[in-house]
Amino acid sequence: MDIPRIARHLIMNGWRVRRAFPGETLAAIDRAIKASEATHLGEIRFAVEGALDTAPLFRGQSARERAIDVFSRLRVWDTEKNNGVLIYLLLADRDVEIVADRGIDAKVGPQEWERICRMMETAFRQGDFEGGVIRGIQEVTRHLAAHFPADGDDRNELPDKPVVL
Repeated sequence: MDIPRIARHLIMNGWRVRRAFPGETLAAIDRAIKASEATHLGEIRFAVEGALDTAPLFRGQSARERAIDVFSRLRVWDTEKNNGVLIYLLLADRDVEIVADRGIDAKVGPQEWERICRMMETAFRQGDFEGGVIRGIQEVTRHLAAHFPADGDDRNELPDKPVVL
């Protein structure tokens, strides 16, 4: 049992999430996703969660496992070209996970997603939540635009609005 992790999750509250991601930051992330999706056929979702609920926390659920749950819950997998990407932040752990659908994941691979996650986590450690997320979106955009460029017939299959869980 990881007592320091449990303590971080138990003291994480909505106020801390709102402090890191105020309305203006969420609006900037929304705009960044909209701008991104104008350049490719992929779909990007961003979700931030303050802390795990007690049961998953005591079971030792990892940020990766939770990100996969959120990927499914937000239906990021449900795109025509299998090119949805979830950027998930578990704030209590300051852990970023990228879960990509099979269409884009086969073209990019886990090492590149991990690099983007670590870049974002570095920004978060410096308190730059907005900049970290936007740079992460830009990096994901680079891959989606390279492998699924816009063709003029793009429809927005998933909402662009960031999700605060």
